[in-house]
Amino acid sequence: MNTNYILSNLGFKESFKILANDFPHLYPGRVTEQARETYKVATEEGEIVAEVSGKFRYESIDVSDFPIVGDFVLLDRLNDENGNAQIQHLLERESELARRASGASNERQLMAANIDKVLICMSVNEDFNIARAERYLTLAWNSGATPVFVLTKTDISNELDSKLAQLEEISFGVDILLTNTVEKDGYLSLLKYIKDNETVVLIGSSGVGKSSLVNALLGNKFLKTNGLRNDGKGKHTTTQRKLFKISSGGIIIDTPGIREVGLNSVNLIDTFSDIYDLALYCKFKDCTHGNEPGCAIQNAIEKGNLSRKRFFNFQKLEREASYEGLNNKTIERNKLDRMFKNVGGLKKARKTLKKQNKRSY
Repeated sequence: MNTNYILSNLGFKESFKILANDFPHLYPGRVTEQARETYKVATEEGEIVAEVSGKFRYESIDVSDFPIVGDFVLLDRLNDENGNAQIQHLLERESELARRASGASNERQLMAANIDKVLICMSVNEDFNIARAERYLTLAWNSGATPVFVLTKTDISNELDSKLAQLEEISFGVDILLTNTVEKDGYLSLLKYIKDNETVVLIGSSGVGKSSLVNALLGNKFLKTNGLRNDGKGKHTTTQRKLFKISSGGIIIDTPGIREVGLNSVNLIDTFSDIYDLALYCKFKDCTHGNEPGCAIQNAIEKGNLSRKRFFNFQKLEREASYEGLNNKTIERNKLDRMFKNVGGLKKARKTLKKQNKRSY
């Protein structure tokens, strides 16, 4: 694979050049791969191994201050012949894809930086899951990049039309691409979404075919791929994030499969715009969308205009977002407060209705 880069062809646009001009003694590069303590960085003279300087490490407050794949960094030199180059500065990110770290931790985990599009890959076999798709979509919208759904392995699905219809119900204008890597041109629809000098990141569960798509776009089997397990799901392949330049001019970041789509610091408005729009028509401003009279959301559910399952998924994500950064005791207290608030809201609504009924007589 070619490791001689022209940075302007790696997304190093004018806004980054202006930031780099404040450090004329340093050399720009883009992080293409990250290991524990070291990074591979693409520079004008090739790909080198680098590490953060002691000053950089000392001044970093949070783990998100450290470089990730896709970041533009400034180095003390353009080669690593005399040891690893030193990363002295990180240029401000224009976008970043982040999720909550898996497990009990509420730590924010960065996945990729300076991306233009997020390709949400879902296979149309047993991996297909609408609730997970809504989570991925929320991650994508909150990154600052444009989401695109990519349905993979369409050649093995017997329910493609049904699954496509389900996805269209939650996508709200987000493009949906159908791909496979079996047919000769099964992946070419992706190319128009990977424009010259733009960066796209592929996300999805383990084994949905991300690495196969990257290999097809690169024109060779650069990444290892695995077949299907006995349950029809793909095997985990990619173990770390990598950035690639493809011959058509775009830049791809491949990521490991996501087992747990934890949301952190999220805004749900783009993903659930239909629910937010409905809430504007509720009778009471503090409507909890439970049993209050005049609830536009419950009315839409009863009429079949809104899926009860979709509203349930929205409430689940909303609660998850509201508990971010709280300890277990505080979370339990907030759950109790929410329960009693709902009861209070219902009592208040009934009281208001009684007053209105009295005035009508």
